[in-house]
Amino acid sequence: MAALKGYGLCSMDSALQFPCPKLSNGYKRRSSKWVSPKAAVVPNFHLPMRSLEVKNRTNTDDIKALRVITAIKTPYLPDGRFDLEAYDDLVNIQIQNGVEGVIVGGTTGEGQLMSWDEHIMLIGHTVNCFGGSIKVIGNTGSNSTREAIHATEQGFAVGMHAALHINPYYGKTSIEGLIAHFQSVLHMGPTIIYNVPGRTGQDIPPRAIFKLSQNPNLAGVKECVGNKRVEEYTENGVVVWSGNDDECHDSRWDYGATGVISVTSNLVPGLMRKLMFDGRNSSLNSKLLPLMAWLFHEPNPIGINTALAQLGVSRPVFRLPYIPLPLSKRLEFVKLVKEIGREHFVGEKDVQALDDDDFILIGRY
Repeated sequence: MAALKGYGLCSMDSALQFPCPKLSNGYKRRSSKWVSPKAAVVPNFHLPMRSLEVKNRTNTDDIKALRVITAIKTPYLPDGRFDLEAYDDLVNIQIQNGVEGVIVGGTTGEGQLMSWDEHIMLIGHTVNCFGGSIKVIGNTGSNSTREAIHATEQGFAVGMHAALHINPYYGKTSIEGLIAHFQSVLHMGPTIIYNVPGRTGQDIPPRAIFKLSQNPNLAGVKECVGNKRVEEYTENGVVVWSGNDDECHDSRWDYGATGVISVTSNLVPGLMRKLMFDGRNSSLNSKLLPLMAWLFHEPNPIGINTALAQLGVSRPVFRLPYIPLPLSKRLEFVKLVKEIGREHFVGEKDVQALDDDDFILIGRY
């Protein structure tokens, strides 16, 4: 081991040598305390994991302009792994019907049941296959700031166009803590903040969003509190997507929302686009409301998983703790499809009620 300039080599053990400063008389000071070479001292701050190469990156204004974003479902193979063929078909159907963006690994896509390896892989797969045709927004949020930072770095590294971030749930923090959490990831790229107190147990108040909106990377908010909150944001220049399908028509046309981040568009993407693009349409909205109510009879994603299985678009495979809706509700869905029109729904097979034994429930995968 060569001595560093200005340092001799001290050793308390023949197998361990470390630099030791020389005294002014030329002798080496022996000490049991290791002295770090100045060149090895690194300031204690977070260095961003970033690349300066030119990327096919979307700017924040592109994200702000999206009106129909589908919180895409993740289908499974019988052993619980991702069914990428079914997933690709579903994303292609969204693109063909004019959907402009997808949330990958959100609540609907069951990101909460994925390992981070699965999560980032699915974001990367979606970008690789469809990134030129649709905006890919990765749900890289977490109740752990450390995990949110790491996942968001990885998500942007594999090419996602924007990130979706939720406030820390269960282990809730203060409002200033919320702001610090979001500021830890906002610098990485376009970001949508997701406010859903029914799941997190904590509302993100407008004062937090207004402070965060000073960052140019904040694309907007997916808001589930209601249309009065939507109006408060839109009147102050903050872009909002309705997070409630049953309110999105009024959010868009009466309260200034840009559009919707939708579960229902998994099933009827063309009709949801029409609802957001073609002006006020109370008749179409009323026609879809019973379907929306059915989808959220039990916590999402139970309804959408059941519906896509009944349409033959995904296999009837559920990762626990989610289980299918009971037969009575499945029969109700068959009736809804016929009333709205099978031609408006994804897939080409006839809708079926399915038997209880047709469903596969998986606890280990």
